[in-house]
Amino acid sequence: MSNRLTATGALAIVLCLSSCMLGPNYQRPAAPTPPAFKEEPPLGWKQAQPNDGAVRGKWWTIYHDARLNALEEQVVISNQNVLAAEALFREAKAAVSVARAGLFPGLTSSPSLVNSRSQTLYTIPVSFSYQIDVWGSIRRGIAANSALAQASAAQLANVQLVYQAALATDYFQLQGLDASLRLFGATVQSYERNVELTKNRYDGGVASMGDVALAQTQMESARAQLADLGIQRAQFEHAIAVLTGKPPSELAIAEGTVQAPPPPFLAGVPSGMLERRPDIAAAERQVAAANEQIGIAKAALFPALTLGASAGSQASAIADLLTWPSRFWSVGPQLAGTIFDAGRHRAQIRMSQAAYDATVANYRQTVLTGFQQVEDSLAQLRILAEEGVIEDRAVHAAQQSLQISTDQYRGGLANYLQVITAQTAALQNQRAAVEILTRRMVASVVLIEALGGEWDVALLPAAQDVQR
Repeated sequence: MSNRLTATGALAIVLCLSSCMLGPNYQRPAAPTPPAFKEEPPLGWKQAQPNDGAVRGKWWTIYHDARLNALEEQVVISNQNVLAAEALFREAKAAVSVARAGLFPGLTSSPSLVNSRSQTLYTIPVSFSYQIDVWGSIRRGIAANSALAQASAAQLANVQLVYQAALATDYFQLQGLDASLRLFGATVQSYERNVELTKNRYDGGVASMGDVALAQTQMESARAQLADLGIQRAQFEHAIAVLTGKPPSELAIAEGTVQAPPPPFLAGVPSGMLERRPDIAAAERQVAAANEQIGIAKAALFPALTLGASAGSQASAIADLLTWPSRFWSVGPQLAGTIFDAGRHRAQIRMSQAAYDATVANYRQTVLTGFQQVEDSLAQLRILAEEGVIEDRAVHAAQQSLQISTDQYRGGLANYLQVITAQTAALQNQRAAVEILTRRMVASVVLIEALGGEWDVALLPAAQDVQR
């Protein structure tokens, strides 16, 4: 009876000890969060309420471009960088299972057959070992690996967002080049007509060969620029192919141009951005994992308690292995601890605390960088919208100037150098208008990426999910 009470008391002590958790409890570190963005959204855009996302669903669909939609769908399926990030997430989940295995006992066996001059000895041992998580190091290890798996899931979402945004950016730049190609194509045709005009005037004796040479120079220069744009377009098309996981030879994108400025959407508020950026979520989960490492390091200061047992059968003949006299067993606890380590364990605690401080700083820096990216994009969109209005007026004025100079040249009231000057100004302003519209589209993609796309922290897998 007394032995049974002693065993029961020992078990109770073990269970009480196993509920201990050394180390600090995790608290999400504070991050500098302003009440509002410094930059106002562009005209037509709105500030969102807290927890409102910038877009709902697949963010690229707000551009209403079926071809872009089809390309974006391929990123998650075929982009090799996304597939690599997905494999890393599966690896991180497996690491959680490895850590959880420490909560359960281990059972091993190592059968042997030993021959000697006197006899042959058969042995079939079975060993049982169970480390009691007295100080919580195993449970903290599970929590740390769970947090890292969640960080990996957030990193996967961030990689998807980065490459989806890269594809949209390349796509709109390609469309901008298509608009420039169309512009230069029309310009070359106009310059060809001007060459004919100067030749006719030269044949009629009212223009010099210098006018003809100027017109031909202008025409050939435009042709050269037109050819150079083709190189850039090919490069963007190749980049889009690789982003969708295809060799460049397998993708051809038909010509298309941006017809309208970027659509407005909810710009969000700073506090909401913390919940919507996957890279911020990944950084925060890394802080949580580093916090658990402090507890693991502190637990290493104390002895480890292991329950061990072994049993088996040993005999000189196989038939005797199942007889009672051949059986053996042993059972007992083992307490193992370090008596002297020259301060190694305490140094490891300091290392884990310093590593934690580094992850906190990285988290806060990620938040600050996110705010900077949003402010940059909002400023760029606002200023480019204003610049676009101004440039449209400049295009209109340049076209008027070109028409007047051409009419005056036809009437003999101006020399061809004035026409060349007006042509150059018109082409420069038309191309600037195309570039401004392209930059507005790209800036809108960058803003959506800076706001986290359609991602939300609610999409992060729970600790229970990554532990399965």
